[in-house]
Amino acid sequence: MGHKPVISVPPLTGRLLFDGTDIAAAADDFGHIVHRRPVAVLQPGSVDDVAVMLRFCSDHGIPAAARGQGHATYGQAQVAGGLVIEMGTLDGIAVAGDQVTVQAGARWSALLNATLPLGLTPPVLTDYLELSVGGTLSVGGLGGASQHYGAQVDNVVELEVVTGTGRRVVCSPAREPGLFRAVLAGLGQCAVLVRATLRLLPAPASVRHYILFYPSVAALTADQRKLARDGRFSFLEGEVQPMPDGSAGWQYYVEAAAYYDTTPPDDTALIGDLSYERGTEQIENLGYFDFLNRLAPAVAFLESTGEWYDPHPWWNAFVPGSATDAFVSSVLAALTPADIGASGVILLYPLRRSALGQPLLRVPDEHLVFLFSVLRTAAPDTGALSASTMIAANRALYNQVRDLGGYQYPVGSIPTTHADWRAHFGPVWPFLADARHRYDPRGILTPGQGIFPARPGIQTFPAG
Repeated sequence: MGHKPVISVPPLTGRLLFDGTDIAAAADDFGHIVHRRPVAVLQPGSVDDVAVMLRFCSDHGIPAAARGQGHATYGQAQVAGGLVIEMGTLDGIAVAGDQVTVQAGARWSALLNATLPLGLTPPVLTDYLELSVGGTLSVGGLGGASQHYGAQVDNVVELEVVTGTGRRVVCSPAREPGLFRAVLAGLGQCAVLVRATLRLLPAPASVRHYILFYPSVAALTADQRKLARDGRFSFLEGEVQPMPDGSAGWQYYVEAAAYYDTTPPDDTALIGDLSYERGTEQIENLGYFDFLNRLAPAVAFLESTGEWYDPHPWWNAFVPGSATDAFVSSVLAALTPADIGASGVILLYPLRRSALGQPLLRVPDEHLVFLFSVLRTAAPDTGALSASTMIAANRALYNQVRDLGGYQYPVGSIPTTHADWRAHFGPVWPFLADARHRYDPRGILTPGQGIFPARPGIQTFPAG
């Protein structure tokens, strides 16, 4: 039998890790469902290290993927037998004027710590701030301010990326615009995002925070539609929870916020014409960062109980506004608390289609769409369903929302095929496929997404 030639890894300023502990960490994610073991993990000392190793991987047909905070839920950033690039060592942040240039491994919380002392903030922030900038820009990045400013990918001025051939490229709407569009919400298929320049806005000092309860899906969305149309709130989301008294059914609420500096807004002007259940409203004033970081105590609690480390078979979709009430009502009628787990969360809130501009973030072609998320936790000691049962339920929900003209927001745990992805991208599939061929001709990047069929000739390199 012949022997494979020994592959010599090029010199690096960072570290290439082969230790079992590092490999095991890279073979896991927040979902704790899929486990694909890479051969090596790169902790880059610089962007040059990313370029050197991707050139090496391209030359030898070795699959590779970037990993931010490991918050994927279905192995999207995992690589069987290849290279995982841990982006956390690339975390530089520099503010200049009304823009910030940030490396992809930095967390949004760190970015805020740099911008808020200067009175500045990104327009859109995810509810959980401990995600990497590169991670959310690779999928879209949504939050309660998306009704006004679109997704995080709609607020990018410029990118630096490393293509699948190891080429460093700076791109923007005016400079290599095709690559720019292919990277934003591009699920890591054409290049590794290493640096982004983002718009900033003046940051408010304070927030008037409202929780308003409703008796039904239709009552909730009726006010959400009104609020999305007139834009009176700076922040608008919504949530569905099991009844707090343990009785059957669900409770529904709008979560909204009005930003201000010195004088709180008038409550009657903001909520007086809404149809929430009077007497149940919860209203408070918070500092701006405290509001943005409001999930931190709940996360700390889940970490203390261990539920944060249980499987998370999440499901997220964009539902056409015209179908939202009937679809969500039917889903919730068949759903029980055991179907989502004790720490599961259901989100439902509107987005204006016109605010979402990047072509690879696929949303229904209606004026108003709703983000509907069933964020399940398969905690085995709480009576929740198994992760595999939840994943099967996710696929069934995906089929239903697809048939309604909706799309998955691809951060969850949904088994999908190459044909599913072609249908998902639809009219922009030729653009993505061409960009993939142009910028990653060996097809090495981010195989865990399952978007493109595996390329023949992919190989691994030996450990050590």
